[in-house]
Amino acid sequence: MKSAARLSKNPAAAGKGKKILTRLCRDYQLYLLVLPAVIWYIIFAYVPMYGLQIAFKDYNGALGILGSPWVGLKHFESFFRSHYAWTLIRNTVILALYSMLASFPFPIILALMLNELKSARYKKMVQTVVYAPHFISVVVLVGMLNLFFSPNGMIGAIQEALGQETVNYLTSPGAFRHLYVWSGVWQGTGWGAIIYLAALSSVDPGLHEAALIDGASRLQRMWHINVPAILPTATILFIMNAGSLLSVGFEKVFLMKNDLNADTAYVIALYIYDRGIVKTDFSFSAAVGLMNNFVNFFLVLLVNRIARALSDTSLF
Repeated sequence: MKSAARLSKNPAAAGKGKKILTRLCRDYQLYLLVLPAVIWYIIFAYVPMYGLQIAFKDYNGALGILGSPWVGLKHFESFFRSHYAWTLIRNTVILALYSMLASFPFPIILALMLNELKSARYKKMVQTVVYAPHFISVVVLVGMLNLFFSPNGMIGAIQEALGQETVNYLTSPGAFRHLYVWSGVWQGTGWGAIIYLAALSSVDPGLHEAALIDGASRLQRMWHINVPAILPTATILFIMNAGSLLSVGFEKVFLMKNDLNADTAYVIALYIYDRGIVKTDFSFSAAVGLMNNFVNFFLVLLVNRIARALSDTSLF
């Protein structure tokens, strides 16, 4: 009764509520389609945030989350005062920056090249070939790296045939980052090009026709028409990639790391696993993970602000 009285006193609010209800009834199929995704995010992304408070407690399973004693920033201070903290941060930042800078331009280049192909049949064949690596699991990919780069693998056989000494790249700290990054580039470039091809499909053909009349070459049309068309999409994706800068993929690092390449392979995600799962230090690992996510969130805000200052494109 009170809510109805309030709506009657406020015609604007009543009209707005009626519009929302009308939209829900009209487009209910679309809302039903998005509902599973919303429920998934609520259950697996928002509900677990209740447990983040153990980062500020000495969590004890017998006492539960609420019964465990508060310790404030003890675990954060313990991490930053440890001798391995800055090594972990350095390894993670170097690997993440290397991966982002190496992998970001290749889908754009591939999309621009595919867009220039005239033969539709050949274009589909090339797309199928370059998309295929995306569907290879991380375990299989690391297995392929072992087959290729172990001393008894294909690269070792080629080195022996050339009379060179074989090198075990899988145990080399200097080779770890290159294997991690460039195998990721090979696996993800084709799939990453899809969104840029979608952006290129919206380019007005009349722009290319006008440029041809003005005598523009294919390279000039690509640079002055196609590249500006996908620049907003590239900016948004770059901002999103910056938001996961420190979230280096755990599975691949876990499978590629060994005792000999640990100097460069030991990253924050792997350290959280060791402390939280292996050593059951849940509070400490939660604190490190929370710090990692906070830095990612700050990077999203920073890069988004820079993008908004330099262009008209930003996430928010």
